[in-house]
Formats: sequence, structure tokens, C-alpha cells
Amino acid sequence: MGSPRFKLTFPIVLKNNILIITNSLDLHANIVVATLRNKGASPFRINLDEFPRDFGLEYKTDQNLWTATITHIPSKRTMHLDTIRSVWTRKSSDFTFLSDNEYSAQEKAYANQETKHVLNSFLYPLDCFWMNHPLAVRSALWKGEQALRASKMGFKTPTSLISNQPSSVLGFKEKVGKEVVLKTLSTPTLSAEEVAVNEQVVAQGLQTTILTDDHLENIESVREIPCYFQEYIEKKFELRVTIIGNHVFTARINSQQSDKTKVDFRDYSADILYEPFTLPREIEDRCRDFVHSYNLQYGAMDIIVTPEDEFVFLENNPGGQFLFVEELVPELKMMDALANCLIKGAS
Repeated sequence: MGSPRFKLTFPIVLKNNILIITNSLDLHANIVVATLRNKGASPFRINLDEFPRDFGLEYKTDQNLWTATITHIPSKRTMHLDTIRSVWTRKSSDFTFLSDNEYSAQEKAYANQETKHVLNSFLYPLDCFWMNHPLAVRSALWKGEQALRASKMGFKTPTSLISNQPSSVLGFKEKVGKEVVLKTLSTPTLSAEEVAVNEQVVAQGLQTTILTDDHLENIESVREIPCYFQEYIEKKFELRVTIIGNHVFTARINSQQSDKTKVDFRDYSADILYEPFTLPREIEDRCRDFVHSYNLQYGAMDIIVTPEDEFVFLENNPGGQFLFVEELVPELKMMDALANCLIKGAS
């Protein structure tokens, strides 16, 4: 037979039912997608930095009936949204449009708002397994609320203050009677990622910082924006506790081995030991219950263990990174567990 003179290009309809929402630079998603494929799944991935430019959308409603499809135009792969049984939301990104560079500022703002509305209209009707649902993530982000919830659930938490009143900060420090730290509530990057590189005024971000006399001399500056202060907790070591479904993975971070990480372990140039750690059963259950109390299936918790072996809750990040932990502690098979969790949720 001779070569065909034409080629059929019908869309490939996916029979699998796992959706991953992230961006094209997400290494976590790259690994989990490969793991899912090795397990026989074929997840559909939406990179938001290519959306909606590279996707064809169709969403129809008729009374209480709805149908929706998303097609990845370059690969011609189509996902029927009513077949989705498992969703992993990983990383957000700015949207990209066909005529992005030609938009005025108002056109771009409108396009972003309209596309966000479209995406949520597609996703929010899904009655399926979510890791994590955007509404659950939003309810779990607020550190002031986290501290109260953690205390009610039995965790020890640092004494804290959020204030824009200099006198309150000075009074707090005097009452605490020891060192006090300044922390960010929203992002340690100081929102550098939200502006163009040439508009960044502070690129290095702000780690947890012990207040010094120099800081106190400029205490009036807190009037500009409410700031978050905590008593400094002495550390024996720190823990990163990652909850994936019902699984709890704990890494011990020996942050006191280096001056770079004694106050804030997030200096990855420091040569410190990460190793597996077994939580007491009561603390493990409490960590799992805390994350699940927000209807989350994933959370990355930071906990201090004091020289007196007390466990002190700091915060939970519902979208926290975990690849670096698995690379440093390969015994913690979190990527595999997450893939299994998505497959189990889909079934």
C-alpha cells in the first residue's frame, strides 16, 4: 500500500480522569505526572501560564445539566470535565493570551478577570477528590487564624502580636521578656514575584528576623503596615511535617548546626542534616487532624522541637514545597504517595 495522502487529526479523548493545574515550570508536577504515567494513568495537565492561549474551551449548561471540555490545542488531547474524579491544584501563574503584547492595561486586566471567572466556572462544579480545593486553600491561609486553631487543637504556639502601633510592639517585647522575631504573614519574598524584575526594590525577601536595638530605633515604621511579631522559641531542631491524604511524612531539620539556619532554616546554602523523624502518635494524629480540619488533603507544617522536647506549632502551608525535602531525605517517598493518592481519589 502507498503512503496515505491525508492524515486524520481527530482529538484524542482521555479515558483517564486526573486533572493537574499548575504552570510549565513546576518540577513537582513534572515528577508526579511521570509517576502517574508509570502507574498506568494519563493525567491531563493545564499550565496556567499557557492558558487560555493553548486551550480550546466549551462549557454548556441546560437547567441542572452541564457539559464541559478542555482541549490542549498543540497535542489535540481533550478532557471531558464530567469524567474528572481527581484534581491536584499545584501552582498558579499569570494567564497568557493570543495577543498578549498588544493589550492595553485595561484590556489585560479585563482579560485576566474574565479568564479567572471562566476557569472557576469550569472547575467549581466538579464533585470529586481535590488536593486541594481552592476554597479550602483560601480558608487555610491566614496565620493568625491558624495559631488560634492550632491552640484549640492542643498544640503549643508562640505568643504573638499583629499590630501597627509602636507602643503595642514595645509593650509586647517587654511583656515577653526575651527575644522577639519579626515575620511576614503573606510571603517572605515581599511580593517580588508580583512585579517586573526592573521594578523589584527588595529581591532577597525577608527571613524570620530577631528584633535588634537598631530595629527598635525605627519602630515608628510599623505605622505603615501591620506587622507580625512572635516570641523567639529556642530550638533543639525543627520539623517539616508533610500531610498527603492520610499519610504523614516528617523530616527532622537540624537547623542549629549552622549559624545561617539557627533563626530561619530556609537558607539552603547551609550544610545541615535533614533526616527522617518519627512523631509521637499523638502529635502525628494532631497534625493530620489539623490539615483535614480545613478540608485539605495536603499541607506542609513547620514545627519546632524545643530543648525540653516540646512540639511548638509555627504554621501550615496548604501549597508548600516538598520536592526539596524528598531530595534531602529520599526515604520519604512523597511523590509516589501523592500519585497514589490521586489515583485512589479518582477510583
